[in-house]
Amino acid sequence: MRLSHRELHYLLALCLSLETVLKLLVFYYSCKMKTYPEDLPTLSVVLIFMNEALSIILRAITSIINRTPAHLLKEIILVDDYNDLKEPLETHIKNYNAKHPELLKIIRHQKRQGLTQARISGWEASAADVVAILDAHIEVNMAWAEPILSRLKEDRTVIISPVFDNIRFDDFELLQYSVAADGFDWALWCLYEPLPAEWYTLKDETAPVRSPSIMGIIAADRKFLGEIGVLDSGMHIYGGENVELGLRAWQCGGKVEVLPCSRIAHLERAHKPYLPDLSIAVKRNALRVAEVWMDEYKYMVYFAWNLPIENPGIDFGDVSSRKDLRKKLNCKGFDWYIKNIYPNLIFLPNIVGYGTMKNTLKEDICIDQGPVPGNTPIMYPCHAYSPQHIFYHSTGEMYVGGLHGRQNAGDRCLADPGNGDLPVLEKCDIAMNKGLNLHWDFKQGSAVINRGTKRCLEVTADNPVSYRLVMQTCTGQRWNIQHTVKDWGKAKDLEQKAQH
Repeated sequence: MRLSHRELHYLLALCLSLETVLKLLVFYYSCKMKTYPEDLPTLSVVLIFMNEALSIILRAITSIINRTPAHLLKEIILVDDYNDLKEPLETHIKNYNAKHPELLKIIRHQKRQGLTQARISGWEASAADVVAILDAHIEVNMAWAEPILSRLKEDRTVIISPVFDNIRFDDFELLQYSVAADGFDWALWCLYEPLPAEWYTLKDETAPVRSPSIMGIIAADRKFLGEIGVLDSGMHIYGGENVELGLRAWQCGGKVEVLPCSRIAHLERAHKPYLPDLSIAVKRNALRVAEVWMDEYKYMVYFAWNLPIENPGIDFGDVSSRKDLRKKLNCKGFDWYIKNIYPNLIFLPNIVGYGTMKNTLKEDICIDQGPVPGNTPIMYPCHAYSPQHIFYHSTGEMYVGGLHGRQNAGDRCLADPGNGDLPVLEKCDIAMNKGLNLHWDFKQGSAVINRGTKRCLEVTADNPVSYRLVMQTCTGQRWNIQHTVKDWGKAKDLEQKAQH
């Protein structure tokens, strides 16, 4: 089998390295040569839209009709989360249905309910064996559906993610993304993870990729998705619902996989339509996920968002029905999930203080990680964003500049090099290997003393308006950290877990 001139031209036009092109060619051939059973399950495709251009919706519909075997495509369900797009879309739906009887259906919300509820509405209206819940700003690739339907025919308990490619919103250029697993950090922001080692040992570029989590686009056995609770309708607006589904799938008897041969191009948007600042909804939804699914590990989510554990001031809603669901399904704990599914997340049970850190001499400036790249922390007017987040451990380490808590994205430790008058920031494992002095004695409202050098972390005034962070002989300066963890000593069991 050989590539057409058009297909080869496309690959070369990406201006990729020769090595990357060769890898893409091997992958392309592997997927193109793969065969699938004839008797595959039927498919319902759900398209969610909110403030989409009509042309974008039509692009998605046309690609699905043209690139999905007609005998497998049962229906396309449009879910309108309270848009102005009415008559023009209705006309196009009638035209499509004239050619493809009863293929297109539309559900209209009478008020804006958010992405999660829109997806639930689409699932409720679906009737095929398999449901794929997509955004409306997508274009499916050739043979996108067959890998999904074939895999779900083999195992109905898999929640599937296709591989995303990206279409730039300003010039519609297609950027082909590499295959990756889906993950998240402790704030529950989504991110890509390297392919697991066991996938490489299969020596099959088309094999499903075991994934700790899932991005926004999903496909699943329709009935199985219902059995495990679809999506959490208590989620607000946007964000976190995909991580919640991934945790629930793994902990409650299912699994999550990315399918390399199923590719969907996602048209990026200049901005998200629901909120100008998505962190508001993601933060609230993250706490909801933490309370239901993460057991004693939930504190890591509070740390990552720099929220007090007691009375965080955020109402994440009633979670009793989701806890009842977890009990009904006899789901595993988050400790099992971390150890067996996502060991790349690092649990930090020894944090006793976190947030911004101020010196009592001048309380409108905070310790800050300083310029990046760079290794010198500074004092800077307090703004409380992640560059000023400090995490002090009972074991003496002090992380500065946000919380990573992941194996392949090391946190940076404050250290006293022992010479000169400046403290340094270094990745904690590197600081340990270099023998830097990275352990500190500190109590709320007291000095910060390096255990190795016995010098203190203090501030000095270069002039009346400029303060500098220095290492020097202790003069009695005192520090306060924004949040402290109460009764952390009761978590000795957690410390033991982290050591095993």
